[in-house]
Amino acid sequence: MVEQLLKATGETFYMVFFSGFLSLLFGLPLGVLLYITSRSEGKKKIYFVLDTLVNIFRSIPFIILVLLLIPLTKVLIGTIIGSNAAIFNLTIAAIPFMARLAENSFNTLPSGIIDSARSLGTTNWQFISKVLIPETLPDQISNFSVMLINLVTYTAIAGAVGAGGLGQLAINYGYYRFQWDVVLYCVIILVLISQLIQFAGKKISTNLRK
Repeated sequence: MVEQLLKATGETFYMVFFSGFLSLLFGLPLGVLLYITSRSEGKKKIYFVLDTLVNIFRSIPFIILVLLLIPLTKVLIGTIIGSNAAIFNLTIAAIPFMARLAENSFNTLPSGIIDSARSLGTTNWQFISKVLIPETLPDQISNFSVMLINLVTYTAIAGAVGAGGLGQLAINYGYYRFQWDVVLYCVIILVLISQLIQFAGKKISTNLRK
């Protein structure tokens, strides 16, 4: 059982951090795009479309999203079970979540900083790379931590549809075989992973603020 717990824990880490990286890679730029288009009168229609899509995907429960993505997952990944298929589903679920968190943090940027940057004649790219992201970086680290913790929860849900990891172990060996100690071990490990992410994120964010 120890070997199975270690294997399931490794699969959970793999799914969480790989999908987390992809979600940050695509979610943060999407958050920037939401912020930029929301403040440009000529791009309000673009913002409306993006905002609507983000709201729709954030409103779909993860287990239902997994079911809806089955045909696409089959085409792109070649299978609908296993960790790689789960990473695709987790990434699709987390991108709009990360984008919305990023946009909310960008909206807290003081207007004085924005006006100063614009008065210096910064281009959009300069504003994004030298002002927007650096000034909100501590908040973005916290956002990333929150997203990773959500992904930990999602991996447990994905275990119900054959994703592997601690969720599947808890269901197949704990629930179905009435081995409640296995369920307890899985829950404890999931909580520890979440606490580790929370501690690391808070530590890094606090250091950046200083």
